[in-house]
Amino acid sequence: MSEVVMPQMGESIAEGTIVRWIKKVGDRVDRDEPLFEISTDKVDAEIPSPAAGVLVEIRAKEGETVPVNSVVAVIGEAGAQVATSAPAPAAVPAPAAPQAVAASPAPASAAVPAPAMAPAPAEAAPAAAAAANCRQKSSPLVRKIAKEHSVDLALIPGSGLGGRVTKDDILGYLDKGGRTAAPAVAPAAPAQPAAHAPAFKPGDRVEVVQMSVMRRKIAEHMIMSRRTSAHVHSVFEVDYSRVAKIRAAKKADYERQGLKLTYMSFLMKATVDALKAVPIINSSLDGDAIVYKKDINLGIAVALDWGLLVPVIKHAEEKNLLGLSRAIQDLAARARAKQLKPDEVQGGTFTITNPGVFGALFGMPIISQPQVAIMGVGHIEQRVAVVDDAIAIRTKGYLSLGYDHRLIDGAIADQFMSHVKKTIENFDADAV
Repeated sequence: MSEVVMPQMGESIAEGTIVRWIKKVGDRVDRDEPLFEISTDKVDAEIPSPAAGVLVEIRAKEGETVPVNSVVAVIGEAGAQVATSAPAPAAVPAPAAPQAVAASPAPASAAVPAPAMAPAPAEAAPAAAAAANCRQKSSPLVRKIAKEHSVDLALIPGSGLGGRVTKDDILGYLDKGGRTAAPAVAPAAPAQPAAHAPAFKPGDRVEVVQMSVMRRKIAEHMIMSRRTSAHVHSVFEVDYSRVAKIRAAKKADYERQGLKLTYMSFLMKATVDALKAVPIINSSLDGDAIVYKKDINLGIAVALDWGLLVPVIKHAEEKNLLGLSRAIQDLAARARAKQLKPDEVQGGTFTITNPGVFGALFGMPIISQPQVAIMGVGHIEQRVAVVDDAIAIRTKGYLSLGYDHRLIDGAIADQFMSHVKKTIENFDADAV
């Protein structure tokens, strides 16, 4: 028997939602054949089977959200007996609590049955121990959010398996004004939930459609990022005229290799060079410590009909312009086909997003946590410019940088952007 688990599709991803089962119980599957489709805030993907055999049991239904590494199905050898149904895992009934414990109950989310072979004495299970157990049942992302907002996880009822506090739980707690409990000598009045403005009135001509799983997760991640980072933006105008000439001269050579030589190819190379020169832009914050990333893993946002994905080019500092062009074309194509692997959407150290492809002059993007900066590419077009005291037509566009002001000052951000601008405007034709 082989267990099929929910994969982790990003370093901040603690759970995934099963969108549909491609195979049903009793079907034969080959190793690496698509088995089911999942959705997270990072990616929609078809998950391949880890082994060949027969799908004998499905433990998570379509539409169900489960933690990563949870067993969602079982694959057996040919001829194995299949399950007649896919019931949800039965809840384990809690044993009767000792009288001493009942006098000081722990939060509901912290209630865990004692091991049958070694029952703990009543005095060894105070509320503090139960709260500690509750804190353990949370993902690193949840604990990070709790630390940044001074929230005691023991105060939050967990809706996950076994009382686990999920990201939805803590974000919902914060949305309702939740904070760390005040000292016993001065208890704070309970916070009132924020007023909800109705989106429509009875009788209005509307169509109500539920958010997709990916859209809902993106929304949660964006709100969390805004709460986490002190966002500041800088905008630079860049002259792409030299790059446009190089691109026109080399475009046919790339097409013969089945590749497109786009402005993004040049921007990726310029960005990698700038990250080498200003390494703090390629870092993360861990409490009061700065974590400098030695590898440059470049995330490139890809707009899809059903959401936004950010596949990651690993070790981008080791690739030339041709290698970067080949990597992003491959990742973008597989993102649209829902064929990205888990490690191809995680580990990013810096992100580029391109609202200019839709005509936007520039954007003010939100940082993808735990990164500390993100670059937005504006629309590239021919514009009237003054060159050497004369009116000229130049190919120009805007670049914006969103950065975390907790770590990066304006001077450092502008130094990075100046490096990108200089590389684009003086691009080495021999490097193409």
